[in-house]
Amino acid sequence: MTALVIPEFLDKVCRSEADKEWLSALPANIQALEDEWSLELGDPILENASVSWVAPCRRQDGNAAILKLGMPHIQADDEIKGLAFWRGDPTVLLLESDRARNAMLLERCIPGDSLKAQPLEVQDRVVADILMRLRKRYPPQGMFRTLVEMVETWRSGPSDQPEPEYDFGLKEEGDQLRAQLAADATESVMLATDLHPGNVLRAERTPWLAIDPKPYVGDPAYDATQHLGDAKERLAEKAEATISHFCELAELDSKRVQTWMFARFASESRVSAQVLARKIGLP
Repeated sequence: MTALVIPEFLDKVCRSEADKEWLSALPANIQALEDEWSLELGDPILENASVSWVAPCRRQDGNAAILKLGMPHIQADDEIKGLAFWRGDPTVLLLESDRARNAMLLERCIPGDSLKAQPLEVQDRVVADILMRLRKRYPPQGMFRTLVEMVETWRSGPSDQPEPEYDFGLKEEGDQLRAQLAADATESVMLATDLHPGNVLRAERTPWLAIDPKPYVGDPAYDATQHLGDAKERLAEKAEATISHFCELAELDSKRVQTWMFARFASESRVSAQVLARKIGLP
């Protein structure tokens, strides 16, 4: 790469002082990692790279890889640790890392097609399989943050300006349900917390690999919500049947997943999300 390219979208999403400091240091950090890890960098990937600088590269041995530097973000704070824990099953392999720079050298998925391009039935089967593989190993106690902590962060964090028709009573019900579900789970497993078809890519080592995990430990039912919420039209048309079918594939409690889905959409700041929450309902 002859000239370092910083995508314009990063300038737009970096609003806080910490974000701006990260962006200011980004060119020097990329250059340093290019030298330290002996990389030949390509132009950055713009598609689906909302809060990271991501670029294909080639290592000194000629093998293809991906260089990723993530913007500081509380939910993604343990991505490096999570990738190291899963060791490539079912995520991409972590080849190198630099925690101080929040930088990762990752296995490159080839051909790298997104699962999002597949029919919904294929998406369901693949995501269900990945979910079961994500939770098959248990981390030592205290190694990762808990879902209870994540839910509390949401509740105490800044909220978007609500629309005029917004139902604050429904939001409160959703907030309370989320806290209750996170706290009363009878099982605590490894969670990716952001697993949806856009974060699953076709690969050579195994047919599909997950990317961009945001690891926590907690209720296994929670990890179905990102995928199910990704296809909102299907969910609005036949919520109970959709949830039940996916939970059968992923070996999850459908009533608990339905409650999570209701709680998540009820507590969002958009009226359209609350409309969907009412269509999902409670079991």
